[in-house]
Amino acid sequence: MSRGLGHVTPRAVPRVLSIAGTDPTGGAGVQADLKSIGAAGGYGMAVVTALVAQNTHGVRSVHTPPAEFLREQLDAVSDDVVVDAVKIGMLGGVAAIREVASWLERVAPPIVVLDPVMVATSGDRLLDAAAEHELRELVRRADVVTPNVPELAVLADEPAARDREALVAQAHRVSAALDVVVLAKGGHLGGPDSPDALVDASGGLRGGATRVDLPARRVETRNTHGTGCSLSSALATHAARSGDWVDALTRSKEWLLLALEAADDLEVGGGAGPMDHLVALRPRGEAPSSSATATWWADVADLRLRLDELEFVRRMSDGSLDRGVFEHYLAQDAVYLERYARALSRASALAPTPDEQAFWATSAAACLGVERELHRERLGGELDTMPLVHEATTAYTDHLLAIAGGASYGELVAAVLPCFWLYRDLGERLLAARTAEHPYGEWLDTYADPGFADSTARARAIADRAAERAPEHERAAMARAFRVSCAHEVAFFDMRPPAAAADVDLA
Repeated sequence: MSRGLGHVTPRAVPRVLSIAGTDPTGGAGVQADLKSIGAAGGYGMAVVTALVAQNTHGVRSVHTPPAEFLREQLDAVSDDVVVDAVKIGMLGGVAAIREVASWLERVAPPIVVLDPVMVATSGDRLLDAAAEHELRELVRRADVVTPNVPELAVLADEPAARDREALVAQAHRVSAALDVVVLAKGGHLGGPDSPDALVDASGGLRGGATRVDLPARRVETRNTHGTGCSLSSALATHAARSGDWVDALTRSKEWLLLALEAADDLEVGGGAGPMDHLVALRPRGEAPSSSATATWWADVADLRLRLDELEFVRRMSDGSLDRGVFEHYLAQDAVYLERYARALSRASALAPTPDEQAFWATSAAACLGVERELHRERLGGELDTMPLVHEATTAYTDHLLAIAGGASYGELVAAVLPCFWLYRDLGERLLAARTAEHPYGEWLDTYADPGFADSTARARAIADRAAERAPEHERAAMARAFRVSCAHEVAFFDMRPPAAAADVDLA
């Protein structure tokens, strides 16, 4: 198989086929694959290899249709639909593996991602020796293989790796032996982080690399059922959309992190439940319903809807936004960030704990550093000779600085929170439309960055703690400050002064 994706023409909505077993509770198998493909921006199709009676507690029985029926399903799809990418999951036995291999030979889909279902969570081997041999041969027909730690060991015919470097070294050997890119997943290694690495012994990754590391923090949840299925199908979809494995994996992992963070809220089953594949379609970033910030977020649902409907946001999403309009926005945002940094610095001075002081100070520095550098790179020397400050920018920053100058710490924290939360919320959803050629991709990457997600979560937690300490009248002032800042955010994206936006209620 071809290692790189130079032969792939990126598609905005790729047609992605999942070949896998079922899960009637929806957390794994083709049900999870279809949700993952859709969440990644693709059109999902499914060919079923096995009917599995299972729930969140485990598998009860498996019914495997005849291999001839598997062939008929595969041919029915490919005779009619152009398949842009394939994700392969549970195959079960020699006959099914051979049918899929034969179909791949005939159809030659441009992207093949294989998630080798070989070892159960309990450690039990799921395939006999003959099937393991056939699956190793099938790996040679894939572009990327995504084994977990014990499955990688089976592919390598070695003991399971015990640390990250041993895992990557084992992945390198499998890559060289089977002529495939290996996604070495670190989830089973334990520890506070869950880093992955793409490994290509031939040096076919971006820039001729043989290894690309992708760090990620671990999400503490027992609801991880179907994570491997979901990641591999998202990877196949994003690869077909972007034409780059590193970009595809980065976006898949960002989505996976969000889906795992929301998993506990689903309350599906009494065992190891699923993650929330469609988290991006739900009200974003909600804290537990008892928290102050969750209440504030629900109360600004009308403003969030208004934000999504703005022409600026719609054209930013599809990449059709006029360059002059975007550069005007960036120029205004540069002014905003300088003034916003003053409000954050004031929050640092008022913060009751060293940890909160450090957080706000670091955030203020980021406004004047990383984000502002993005503006300078985009605008060049024009930043120092930009036009007059727009009324919307002045109104928003006057609001923030007035609160910073005389209100309580809690009210100030509530007022600065929307710039974290609304940008993060919007960035995550706009990221779904990002392609490698998106003209404003670097802006989308900044606000959909996992580090910015962590900062947003910390800002929310600080606001909740401040609300818990505050008397009732101050909590009411915090809620008002949050809503007014959200209204200013909407007006800022609309680039009109809030007073002129009759349908944006600042009260």
